Amino acid sequence: MSEAATEDIWDVLIVGAGPAGTSSANLLARDGHRVLVLEKDAFPRFHIGESLLPLGTATHERLGLEPDPDCFILKTGAEFVHEDSDRSATFTFSEALGAGEDMPESAWQVERAKFDTQLRDLAREAGAEVRHGVKVTDIAIDDGGVTVTADGEAFRGRYVIDATGQDRFLARRGRTVKPFKNFGKAAVFCHFEGLSDATMEEIGPGHDIRIMLIDDGWAWFIPLANRRLSVGVVTQNKTATTGLMDEYIANSPMLRRWIEGATQSEPQIIRNFSYKNEVPNGARFACIGDAGCFLDPVFSSGVAIAMESACLLVDTLSPALREGREGDPSLLDPMMAHMDEGYAMFAALIDRFYNTNFGTNFFLSTGGGDYRRGLISLLAGDVWRDHNPFKKMLAGSRRRRRSVAVQPAMG
Repeated sequence: MSEAATEDIWDVLIVGAGPAGTSSANLLARDGHRVLVLEKDAFPRFHIGESLLPLGTATHERLGLEPDPDCFILKTGAEFVHEDSDRSATFTFSEALGAGEDMPESAWQVERAKFDTQLRDLAREAGAEVRHGVKVTDIAIDDGGVTVTADGEAFRGRYVIDATGQDRFLARRGRTVKPFKNFGKAAVFCHFEGLSDATMEEIGPGHDIRIMLIDDGWAWFIPLANRRLSVGVVTQNKTATTGLMDEYIANSPMLRRWIEGATQSEPQIIRNFSYKNEVPNGARFACIGDAGCFLDPVFSSGVAIAMESACLLVDTLSPALREGREGDPSLLDPMMAHMDEGYAMFAALIDRFYNTNFGTNFFLSTGGGDYRRGLISLLAGDVWRDHNPFKKMLAGSRRRRRSVAVQPAMG
């Protein structure tokens, strides 16, 4: 143990207080484990990833999360729109396989600053300690435990969870990041406040996310509570700048109509956001949520998958901690294999979206039947359902296309 380490031995040290980190902290603390969460940012803080999936509803209930109308608004599905050809198609979650039985018929759009803070507060109520403004600089793992160093102070624990999101602390340090090279390369985004009555009427009571099909990418329109709108433009052009937002607004009659009279925030940009951590777990550590893998945001899978991975991690780790088995390097292998199956399905769908005519040929088609219902199941996050003809077709196509291409590992 480092001489600087405190005498307290935590059962689990969690780096990052996003949805994956605080969901893990909540459930572990409820099981009686001593949990410390270290987060570099103060809350509330702005974040994108505002459109949730029905997959996450069971997790919300397990965490004790109550939808606050100041943060949550109903989402019944997604509408894909191609303005140039004046074509669109709507996919409602109530059409999915198993909808209303073992999969909810709706989801939520949320303001992440409030959503993440609510998850943080629930973790604290469950008994976890959460500290803000604490930047982790080192994670050391040995046979007896782990030492996490932050701002010159060392914390000792039996296990560490990397929930650092796009920072992906352990993956960067271990140079185990493999980017998906054929997905989006950059995303420019902003918020609009003060939407008009006409805009709210056009958005509709279901508050569906709009996926706008454009050359070299796509755009999102996500309605938020209190007459706000999140807009992002995703492109495969890695040299894009924030000026892409102005360019898109100039070329989208629908967006210009929706934001008339609204106030725009300053555009921001993120790049190189799609990747997989090739070593997401091992002796006394796990990387979950975006620290383990993040796929292109086109199907809004990030938060739902992150929270699902947190629940599955706890289901395995909690009994292992009670029984002293947390040091087993293969402890999480079955759980990670399950997550890989889900990531593979989303990756195959995203690959088809970007690199074939799938976007216009299928999403904008008027066809129905079980293939349509199966697609909607995937859009709902139900990627592990066995009896899904669309999933079976997609898996066969993925095998024919080999695998989604990745670049060499990088730090």
